[in-house]
Amino acid sequence: MPEISRFYGIVIAMFYNEHNPPHFHVSYGEYKAVIRIKDFGIAEGSLPPKALALVTEWTSKHQQELLIDWELAEEKKQLIKIEPLF
Repeated sequence: MPEISRFYGIVIAMFYNEHNPPHFHVSYGEYKAVIRIKDFGIAEGSLPPKALALVTEWTSKHQQELLIDWELAEEKKQLIKIEPLF
């Protein structure tokens, strides 16, 4: 699972050979979630409210980069690291 960003203990990753809609995986301690890129919604799992707010803020700032990484993953190409949230 290629890690594309990490901030405040939150790890963002994207798998190859995934299904639509475009999404990424988040892990934070014992929590895991799948976040849709287009509407920032949780497709699977859960996150604490503060972690979800940070992930949502990060996603809104990097939505285009996430969609580019999604396309790269579909083509089985190396993913681009995305700047963490500061």
